Amino acid sequence: MSGLPVLLFLIFISALPVLLLFLWYRRARCPVSPLWFLIFLFGGASSLFLALIMQGLIPVLPGSSVRSLGNIGSVLFNQFCRIAATEETARFLVFLILFPLARIKGEQALLRGSAAGLAAGLGFALIESASYGASDTGIALLRTVTSAPLHGACGARVGAAAASFGEGPFPVILRFLSAVAIHGMYNIMIFSSGVLAVMAILAAFCALASSILLIRFQLKPRDS
Repeated sequence: MSGLPVLLFLIFISALPVLLLFLWYRRARCPVSPLWFLIFLFGGASSLFLALIMQGLIPVLPGSSVRSLGNIGSVLFNQFCRIAATEETARFLVFLILFPLARIKGEQALLRGSAAGLAAGLGFALIESASYGASDTGIALLRTVTSAPLHGACGARVGAAAASFGEGPFPVILRFLSAVAIHGMYNIMIFSSGVLAVMAILAAFCALASSILLIRFQLKPRDS
């Protein structure tokens, strides 16, 4: 199977987490309206193009391919700084625009920021998975299955960082750097073989699970 059928299949697989998240938000009475859910979803998708522009401004260092295990410094710079940091920065900038419009502030700011970031991360993953199917079908399925939990988890952390923007630099920096660290480590492991590739999958799903558990924990007072 190749070409358009593969692309449609990958988009379908990537869209399932979006649908499941929307249904969970409705059932759990998450304070993110359907309209804003869509806006955050599209905002996350649009941040991919902003990230690509930022990445285009940063040179690719020689020996930065994970597959060839070139210069370790170049590999770390490329995966953590050129890719992970730019993608999370692009998400953060989109949130700084959208969150004031959505009035994400006050007691529920962290909850709404995390929930919005999770939706935005899945929107990013949806567009990214489509690009995988169009460019490299060899790793497309693996990246598609793990892209949604990875970007959802990182999006939730960056959303929490943006929601706490007025609280001081420490919580913002800590949450943002945690997203970059998870993202960068995933990038390095997913291109490796054997145990590291399996660890990348586990890391992506564990990071997503921690984000969902945090949102559920913050929702409990509303359900009581």
